[in-house]
Amino acid sequence: MEINNITWQQTIPLRQQVLWPTKPPEFCQVDGDEQALHFGAYLDNKIACVASIYIDGDIARLRKFATGEPFQGRGIGSAMISHILVQLKNINTKIFWCDARESAMSFYQRFGMKPMGKRFYKAEVSYFKMQVTL
Repeated sequence: MEINNITWQQTIPLRQQVLWPTKPPEFCQVDGDEQALHFGAYLDNKIACVASIYIDGDIARLRKFATGEPFQGRGIGSAMISHILVQLKNINTKIFWCDARESAMSFYQRFGMKPMGKRFYKAEVSYFKMQVTL
């Protein structure tokens, strides 16, 4: 597996496939994509996972993290987060956070992330803000 910096445009097909399969590609672009850092994990020359990092000062937010269904459960997402954390430490980022689905909290806890605040909902799905100090 290889993890590379990619463009926001390269994230769109996998974002759409995993996160918004019923929406058009244009829907999958989010505000701030042009300034964000984007990563792609490749396996067998196919993009398996994408993640986008939006930086504000010394705080980085993970958004639009998606792993293609055939690649799920193979450690690719974990490798991606580990890679991102190293990159963020190298640029002196202090805090890394995301809105995590409650069902995925244990995944993020493996990286030292802790829930902050109370449960909240997006489209009837429960989330927690999770973060780690780097």
